[in-house]
Amino acid sequence: MRKYNSSFKTAFISEEGSKLKNNDYFGFVELDKYACYVIADGISDMRDAQGAKKAIEAIVTAFQNAPGMGKGKLKRYLKTANAELLQGKSYEKLKASLTVVITDYEKFRYGHVGNTRLRLYRDGRKFLATTDMSLSQDMVRAERLTEDKLAKHEERNNLFSYLGKENLAPYISKKYKLANGDIITLYTKGIWENVDEGELADVFAEAGNEPLEECDKVEDLLLSRQPQNLDNYTFAAIYIDKIFVDPNRKRRIKKIIIISVIILVILLVIGLLIYLWRRDRRQKREDMEQCFANTEAYMEDDNYIRAKEECKKALELAKKLRDKETESRYNNYLICLEAIINADDYYEKGDYAEARDAYLSAKVRARYADKIASGYIEDRLWQINEYEEVFDLLALGDKLLELESYGPAEEKYLEAKRKAAAIYYADGKQQALDALDKLYEEWSAVKEEEEQQNAQQAAAEVSAADLVRQGDEAYKEGDYDGAMVFYLIGLEKYTALEDTAQISYLNKKIIALNEKQEEVEARMDEAKELEEQARLSEEEKDYEQAKIQYQYAKAAYMEIGKENKADEIQGKIDVVDTKKAQAEKEKGAGSAGGNGNAGNGNGDTVSGNGT
Repeated sequence: MRKYNSSFKTAFISEEGSKLKNNDYFGFVELDKYACYVIADGISDMRDAQGAKKAIEAIVTAFQNAPGMGKGKLKRYLKTANAELLQGKSYEKLKASLTVVITDYEKFRYGHVGNTRLRLYRDGRKFLATTDMSLSQDMVRAERLTEDKLAKHEERNNLFSYLGKENLAPYISKKYKLANGDIITLYTKGIWENVDEGELADVFAEAGNEPLEECDKVEDLLLSRQPQNLDNYTFAAIYIDKIFVDPNRKRRIKKIIIISVIILVILLVIGLLIYLWRRDRRQKREDMEQCFANTEAYMEDDNYIRAKEECKKALELAKKLRDKETESRYNNYLICLEAIINADDYYEKGDYAEARDAYLSAKVRARYADKIASGYIEDRLWQINEYEEVFDLLALGDKLLELESYGPAEEKYLEAKRKAAAIYYADGKQQALDALDKLYEEWSAVKEEEEQQNAQQAAAEVSAADLVRQGDEAYKEGDYDGAMVFYLIGLEKYTALEDTAQISYLNKKIIALNEKQEEVEARMDEAKELEEQARLSEEEKDYEQAKIQYQYAKAAYMEIGKENKADEIQGKIDVVDTKKAQAEKEKGAGSAGGNGNAGNGNGDTVSGNGT
């Protein structure tokens, strides 16, 4: 019934100015309980930009779906419109300045972004005005620009907040009480860039009863200036002739007074009960705090058993007081104290592995109990760690002793003894002394055996070295097979001695010897081939060629140390020389008795080609 028991009249003008398309929009909807008025100015150079229209449609739709005038609702309306513009498919993102007014016909609230403006006139005077979200407005606020220069300043459209911008930050006003005769005006920059604020105030100082008449007056005033490049302009006026008056207001006030008296009496009774209850609680709290103070005192003395008893008392009192936070704190203290006592039990029994785990658990619990006894826990963990280092040294010494590594084992036992003495760990020190006695007993027997083995090994090394020497001598004499035998026997002895250096050295010698033998065999085959070719040349009585090939074969045998074969070849060379001389003698005798022709009848001579 609010709308029908009030009187709001709305009129507006909206033109494209000197532009080809009007991108300003104004819209409103009046429901039974609430009314919504919205003006928007599209920010775009595109002719058909729909930013303002889409923003107003989004806000009106959101308002109709969930009408209200709370701050949260206005912010949701604006964010809905912003999301709509951000989803635009245009290559140029849609943007708009916008002001929205919500009223319940008694009060109103507004929200705005950008540089559309709202003015409220009451009794012929400007009562309320918005400020632009622009760099120019900030300069006015900082007193670097006068108010009268704002309309023409170059940064007036440089906005820091507008619809179509990520992380929108709109301004939402408080509620304002309306009065009969109020006039709310909404307008875009096409108006305020060309019409002075004072001139608008003069128009509404003498306003009539019809808002359209005042809108026409504003338009006439604008057009009389004949501005160049006139932007789109929109002007809306909302006349509040009569606000809604609640008929049940007086009855509600009387009822409120009666209820208030009854509540006052009840509150007095409750107050007395609360006083008694709080006095009892105060006493319990004092007792609780004293018990906890005792807990802390016992913890300072490392008396955790008595500290646990006092902490349990404090916890019971916290439960009676229903102090959940304190109860949780004291419970964490109690759990931590129990963990420390449990760890101490293991420690006293000498079960250090279990004690360490228990102290680590207590350390974790201490994080939830103000890190109580952290120093005590860390000291115990340090001691356990030192004890375990002694145990580890003894265990490592035992392992080395099993491996008959007596020197390193002795070092570990001695180190364990020194560490145990340093931390006053008598049991650990005694264990180290016992281990040393056992070590020295075994080591003495082993040393005797090692001396015998060393003597035997020395003899074996001398024998192996002598074999290698004999192999080297055979190699120098060219007896490669003999050298190989000595090297292989020597390798077998060094392998038994596990002398890796000598094994590697002999392996290299054997590899080199094998390569040498292969080289000798190849050269031997080459010499035999030369010897065979020489024999064939000798059979063909080509003595010159035969001699050359025999000489090559001799050189090959000499190179590989086959002196016997070389001497044998020399004998064949001597035979070839004899045969050659005999042939030449016979040839000379034939020439004396013939026709005196020399050679073979055609003047050719035979020569060897060598190999």
